[in-house]
Amino acid sequence: MQMHQTLMSFRRDPDEVRGKGFERAMLRRVMVLIRPYRKLLIGFVMMAVATSAVGALPPLLFRALLDDAVPDGDKTLVVGLALGAVALALLSAALGLLQRWYSARIGEGLIFDMRVKLFDHVQRLPISFFTRTQTGALISRLNNDVIGAQQAVTNTLGNVVSNTIMLGVTLSVMLALEWRLTILTLLVLPAFIIPARRIGRRLQVAARESMQLNASMNNTVSERFNVAGALVVKLFGQHNRERDLFSDRAGRVRDIGIRTAMYQRVLFAALALVAAVGTAVVYGLGGTFAIDDVISIGTYAAFVIYVAQIYQPLTQLSQARVDVMTALVAFERVFEVLDFPPLIEDRPGAIDLPTPKGRIEFDHVWFKHPPAALSSIASLEEGASPNEETENSWILRDISFTVEPGELVALVGPSGAGKTTTALLVPRIHDISQGALRFDGTDVRDLTLESLRGAVGMVMQDPHLFHESIADNLRYAKPDATDVELVAACRAARIHDLIAMLPDGYDTFVGERGYRMSGGEKQRLAIARVLLSDPAVMILDEATSHLDSESELAIQRALAAALKGRTALVIAHRLSTIVAADRIVVLDEGRVIEEGKHEELLNAGGMYSELYRTQLAAEPA
Repeated sequence: MQMHQTLMSFRRDPDEVRGKGFERAMLRRVMVLIRPYRKLLIGFVMMAVATSAVGALPPLLFRALLDDAVPDGDKTLVVGLALGAVALALLSAALGLLQRWYSARIGEGLIFDMRVKLFDHVQRLPISFFTRTQTGALISRLNNDVIGAQQAVTNTLGNVVSNTIMLGVTLSVMLALEWRLTILTLLVLPAFIIPARRIGRRLQVAARESMQLNASMNNTVSERFNVAGALVVKLFGQHNRERDLFSDRAGRVRDIGIRTAMYQRVLFAALALVAAVGTAVVYGLGGTFAIDDVISIGTYAAFVIYVAQIYQPLTQLSQARVDVMTALVAFERVFEVLDFPPLIEDRPGAIDLPTPKGRIEFDHVWFKHPPAALSSIASLEEGASPNEETENSWILRDISFTVEPGELVALVGPSGAGKTTTALLVPRIHDISQGALRFDGTDVRDLTLESLRGAVGMVMQDPHLFHESIADNLRYAKPDATDVELVAACRAARIHDLIAMLPDGYDTFVGERGYRMSGGEKQRLAIARVLLSDPAVMILDEATSHLDSESELAIQRALAAALKGRTALVIAHRLSTIVAADRIVVLDEGRVIEEGKHEELLNAGGMYSELYRTQLAAEPA
């Protein structure tokens, strides 16, 4: 509940929760993500210390060259110092490679972890989440935002660690050489903070807007470049309109990119100016000290090199705060999805369903869809209002009926009566709002989702096939199924002969959403997939709706054999297909209004009788 309140607060007024406290909380969460990589992080820090220590030595070699080797005419020392410089360069390169290896291991590991967590979490969210969410925006979170978060860790955090260590090592050496010039070098430090603070907030806002615009553009591409979307565009000939729509969204991405680039350039120029002023001060006063013999020429030359080395990390550390602020936007968008709780999950102490018999009992069941705030994320819905109405009307009202093991019960009624919703409650695709739904006498909410859904097979009216081979789509129901089992299931679904005629047979790819197959072929593959899983309960949502008369007859026979001994819940629109059902439940406006056998309901003269006679009259003679 507290999490929901936080999310609602975030949606009402983002500025209320995006202050310093919010940034600190985000940073703590980032550190939790990095915790599994602490050994690698220690290695990275050790390499950074070693690299910084090696980087501080070349100016000292140059100092020795000017103060000792050249004045004394010691050519051996000159050669030794030159070879030392080469050795330091090689050592620095080797340490840099090791440091980069540690950085890459941490960064790529973080990408892997976040992507897997996001993917796993999202697929466990309720169906209501997917009905409201833009697919392209969700994919953008999984790709662009995760990469942005990873770059924040590997680049920003890595730079902070490296530059802090380099700054500390360099300052220590400088203080040992000449403390007065070192203090003068640090006098400009406050000037680095001012531009970073002023421009940082603007860059953070621009980064958030850029990510949102990119997500919107990705969603346009995702919707238009799938088969269904492309077909709609072609049928209505709206190519120019789509081009203009995409151009407008891509143009907004371009504009925010230009604005971000200019902010970054202004920040860089401001920091470079501050560094130039500080360098000039050291040049002037250091030169004066050298002329007055307060310091040696070698010390002065070393300081000139150290000034460049110290202002570079100071500049990058000043930019790091800006980078952290913008990077937190990416983490915020990733965490926003990870924090969104799944509405349907295993209760504490949930038990596995024992050998299922298939008895289903609806006991005064009420259902309505959860409010938007609990079923979706506003930032993933383009055009969604944070003040959207949260109360939904009842879809099902006081539903009560029982399906005995092995019984075939048909659900009929006008469109929108609640037939599919009723069926989806059985495997807990939706959760009931009130009442109880029992499977073999146990409330479905007390059963583990895996065992419950393993006992229920469902063939939808519009079955979905993945862009994989026929065999892979079938094995989705039973990964360890043998080729013999695949053939047996496809023979039962009257699809094997067609598959055998294909050049690649069961290795044939079906295309995105199965669009390379006809509607009837997809339907039969879906039936074969369910038969392969061998469930105790089968739910058929007009499973023969896309078949011709000959195929329908074959499937009806196959289903009759497959359903023998199983509980079956059949959603029927064509009432002629369920006249032999053991029982027919008639729904209207979410209520059970009739129940009985075909002949009983016909003789009762109620809604079923009216629907049946209307369909019978509409059929050609």
